[in-house]
Amino acid sequence: MRDFIVTIAREYGSGGRLIGRELARDLGVSFYDKEVIALAAKECGLHEDFIQTMEQKKASGFFYNLYMQNQELPIPEQVFLAQSSAIKSLAGKGSCVIIGRCADYVLDDMKNCVRVFIYAPIEARVRTVRDEYREGQGDVEAYIRKQDKGRASYYNFFTQQKWGRAQNYNLCIDSGIGIQASVRVIKNYVHEFSSAEGSQA
Repeated sequence: MRDFIVTIAREYGSGGRLIGRELARDLGVSFYDKEVIALAAKECGLHEDFIQTMEQKKASGFFYNLYMQNQELPIPEQVFLAQSSAIKSLAGKGSCVIIGRCADYVLDDMKNCVRVFIYAPIEARVRTVRDEYREGQGDVEAYIRKQDKGRASYYNFFTQQKWGRAQNYNLCIDSGIGIQASVRVIKNYVHEFSSAEGSQA
């Protein structure tokens, strides 16, 4: 099978990170998540913790006004560009699975990239966040909606596309079928995708 990249965007609490890790293990390829932050930190000279805090913040009009005055990119843009550079660098090393960070958009020009979006019923996500993540005290559903809103806002701002819109991805999966079942679906798709790409080469 030719080299391939799988990018995974996901609703909060849908299990997308776990699915990506299991997929990478099954396929015997590299798995990148926090590694993107580490590489981006080296590139832009910011601390990893700071990048993690900033990575889902879009620039405001105030930031753009500062940019026009100082001719220096706002921090959110610096972080996005550094992460984009890191994602391209990691993708260039060979087959891998990359979690989040607009990787589907960043690697838009790569024909060997499979773009996946993972979602799940809100009830299942509430259970995951409450029982496994141990997050979202109080109104867990509201907490999940807030996390999704942040991801969508960030993605929509930097890509000028709509987060979660089916047409932006090769494959959308309801992870309510289970982690392993979701992994099998993506794995089968990757094999079919690679075969189709190979026949057109």
